[in-house]
Amino acid sequence: MDNKSVFNATVCIIGIALLLIHTVDVLLKKNRRRDENNLLFFIAFYAFHLAVYLTFTIIKMYYTSNEFIIGFYTSFYVMNNFQVLLLFVYATSYMPVKKETFNILLVISLSLYAVFIALDVMNIFNHMFFYAENGVYMRSKMMILSQGYQFVTFAMVLCLALFHKKVTVGEKISFAVYCLLPLVAIILQNIFPGYAIAYLSVFIGVEILFLFVNVRKNMKLADEAKKIKDAEVKIMISQIQPHFIYNVLASISTLIPIDPEKAQQGLDHFTDYLRANLSSLSKNGLVNFSDELKHIETYISLEKMRFEDRLEVVYDIQTKDFMVPALSLQPIVENAIKHGILKKIEGGTLTIKTYEDRDAYVVVVSDNGIGFKVDAIKGDDHFGLNNIKYRISSMCKGDVQVESVIDQGTTVTVFFYK
Repeated sequence: MDNKSVFNATVCIIGIALLLIHTVDVLLKKNRRRDENNLLFFIAFYAFHLAVYLTFTIIKMYYTSNEFIIGFYTSFYVMNNFQVLLLFVYATSYMPVKKETFNILLVISLSLYAVFIALDVMNIFNHMFFYAENGVYMRSKMMILSQGYQFVTFAMVLCLALFHKKVTVGEKISFAVYCLLPLVAIILQNIFPGYAIAYLSVFIGVEILFLFVNVRKNMKLADEAKKIKDAEVKIMISQIQPHFIYNVLASISTLIPIDPEKAQQGLDHFTDYLRANLSSLSKNGLVNFSDELKHIETYISLEKMRFEDRLEVVYDIQTKDFMVPALSLQPIVENAIKHGILKKIEGGTLTIKTYEDRDAYVVVVSDNGIGFKVDAIKGDDHFGLNNIKYRISSMCKGDVQVESVIDQGTTVTVFFYK
């Protein structure tokens, strides 16, 4: 075995081993994201790609012919293009764009892919890219054109990474390295013919994508999940503070001799309220708005039991069929009642409205309470909006907007984008 064959075989063996480890690692992960599924196909196919090339390297030491060379290199050209197509699929799932933009990129990619696969097959007959002579692979003058699909796709992925607003600098660099390495490989391939430098460059690029894009994203998401859970615990604790429990139980106790039936209803509502708060800790995902609305209604019934005519509630529920983080809206309602309406001696009116527009499901919680200066909000000291905003933004890419006027009231608008 000559030095070239040893180098090529070593690249293939090391690459196959590491890629199989990555494949198993992704396979064993529960609840894989769409981009992770695409990454799985991407690295698994490249492991297969290297295995085919390793087989070719070994066979070529003992047998070669013009037909053998043409057949194998044609399959390599086809697999190279398919590998780049998988990169495009992975990149566009990792860095999602508007549907219209994605459709344009997809049409360009698939059209070029079909054209170059057809050209690879045609090369068997016209040898426009390569040919075989005495059982040896020989490049034709138009060989560089065979890389056309790959160059265009690399350019699209590179532009997507560089101009995508939600991609970090590290991710931009990782995708850029993957897209630019093949250009370096082409130069080196001409300097050192016969060495599988192109395969080595792609393998290095795959490792960079896996370690510096996928692994780091998983670490980031794990950290965000911990922050979300911490925020959920803080919100849950804030809902069952001792003074609230005492006040509710005192109201129920007062009602027992006067109106036992109403006291029983109050106790049932209080039980449901506590159960909903405690069960929210075990919910890792989103809940239907209908469930959150039931919890809000339970809380309001407890406050109505205590404050009666000082608290009026108006519901304008136009849509319910959407998902929200558990205990994300009830604290907003509680803030409106406690910090707005009940600060006025005569009380006031709380309005809860939902509607759907083209881009989002919208929840509006408004009151005609005392109002406040929005600029004066300081995290959890006043409204706990930091936790609420963080959970809504992190868990469902939503947004919270607050408007308030002194002595007129407050409006909190929550957008759950589709």
